[in-house]
Amino acid sequence: MNATAPSGHFIRQIIDADRAAGRHGGRVITRFPPEPNGYLHIGHAKSICLNFGMAREFGGRCHLRFDDTNPITEEAEYVGSIQRDVAWLGFDWGEHLYFASDYFDRMYRWAEELIRRGKAYVCTLTPEEFKAYRGVPSRPGKPSPWRDRPAEESLDLFRRMQAGAFEEGAYVLRARIDMASPNLHMRDPVIYRIRKASHHRTGDRWNVYPMYDYAHCLEDSIEGVTHSLCTLEFEVHRPLYDWLLDALELFHPQQIEFARLNLSYTVMSKRKLLELVREGKVAGWDDPRLPTLCGLRRRGVPPAAIRAFCDRIGVTKYESLTDVALLEHCIRDELNRTAPRRMAVFNPVRLVLTNVGEDEVLTCEAINNPEDPEAGSRTLRFGRDLLIEADDFLEDPPSKFYRLGPGRAVRLRYAGVVRCTGFTKDEAGAVTEIQAELDRDGSIEADPATPRIRATIHWVSGRDAVEVEARLYDRLFTVEDPAGEAAETEAEAEADTSADYKRFLNPDSLRRVTARVEPSVTDLPPGASVQFERTGYFCADPEDSRPGRPVFNRTATLRDTWARKATQK
Repeated sequence: MNATAPSGHFIRQIIDADRAAGRHGGRVITRFPPEPNGYLHIGHAKSICLNFGMAREFGGRCHLRFDDTNPITEEAEYVGSIQRDVAWLGFDWGEHLYFASDYFDRMYRWAEELIRRGKAYVCTLTPEEFKAYRGVPSRPGKPSPWRDRPAEESLDLFRRMQAGAFEEGAYVLRARIDMASPNLHMRDPVIYRIRKASHHRTGDRWNVYPMYDYAHCLEDSIEGVTHSLCTLEFEVHRPLYDWLLDALELFHPQQIEFARLNLSYTVMSKRKLLELVREGKVAGWDDPRLPTLCGLRRRGVPPAAIRAFCDRIGVTKYESLTDVALLEHCIRDELNRTAPRRMAVFNPVRLVLTNVGEDEVLTCEAINNPEDPEAGSRTLRFGRDLLIEADDFLEDPPSKFYRLGPGRAVRLRYAGVVRCTGFTKDEAGAVTEIQAELDRDGSIEADPATPRIRATIHWVSGRDAVEVEARLYDRLFTVEDPAGEAAETEAEAEADTSADYKRFLNPDSLRRVTARVEPSVTDLPPGASVQFERTGYFCADPEDSRPGRPVFNRTATLRDTWARKATQK
């Protein structure tokens, strides 16, 4: 890349300019710093792709660092899941795996140094008093009565806090900055608090733990991070980031903020996702309807599709709502190139080829993937009895219905042309069987009386087809911005406590059906993707599939059927 001609998004331009100016000796070191208090979602994927992508593009490195500063909410389980997700997306941190807890000793010593320099003090305000003293942005805050506590006294109290002499909430350590600042984060923020909880790595060694804002900048500095890429909500925290590093005279990375990913028809708040899981609205963190990376993986979304999606949405400073249709397009684009084709029938009706013998076995060659010439073909067997989709036949078809009807001909995928000669109905008037002739010699297609054949339909052999469970997943919510629309409703009717985002859950986000599929489908390993022709992309569920008995999750339809359904309502 030409460093004198910046291109692309603004972060790339900043790094280009820094390298051209020789900052940091041309080095580029980024980091992805998740808190191990939950599962990652696709919003985190944007940050992962950006941080690892910039490091890779400029020949640098990206650290995977766990900001494990709150033992109450963090678990080793989340550490493992995050590592799996990052690796699944295709990124490698190599030897650069770090934890905030690696630096607790240094952080503690630096806190003592701030106290000695008169830049931190131990405070005993209650949480309610703290909020009242801090004030609001338009009015200066009120100094704590302990703001001028002597350094020796604060040091003694801070060490006793660590020794376990006090209960949680009794004391906190605050940075001494500016109670008149219009930025509330600069009004003597808390940098240490008492937490009497066992840490997943350090056990019971510590009774005080650093706040995220205090720890984050120190971690970046210790690791020599050059470009600390954060989402936009941390922009107001940047003055504190800079102040702490300057106060301690430490190496100073550059914090750069970008807009987070907001995706339509879902929620991206970790708290809301946790509510959905705990209340049983979904089956767990890996429910394929959730935007979690483990849920997307279980649904069959390829990591390459997520990387392509993150590249397409770009990097800006402006908050926006990204249409989930773009993600679905990226998924289809990737699976169209890579997924083998098979045939499956979801709403079957019997099709009898009257000119094929009862025990006669015919064969045809089917292409495995027209987008991949090396995928080859497979041999399909069929006979007198076939199954087709019930929707592919109408007793009295309208003029623009080109599929099967009385006297009409269609092309069976790979197997040839058939012409309907009759049908049978049950007492309720539902079609239970369709009779047709197979064009074995080309005479039907050549017959001038045969209407032009415009449709090709799929089928499976009635004798060989295998029944499998298919889970038809759809969008989790019925509105584009469920959290936003719920907030508007609450503003209009504050007394309506039910006016929350869960009101917009889609009751049809999951349907379970029994599909009839080609026998070869049962050989697909768990996690493998397939396109069921004319139906959509599916994945053999990695959890519930068994040898010879796959369960299929719908990854994506073949096109955006949601927009069409919304238009038809």
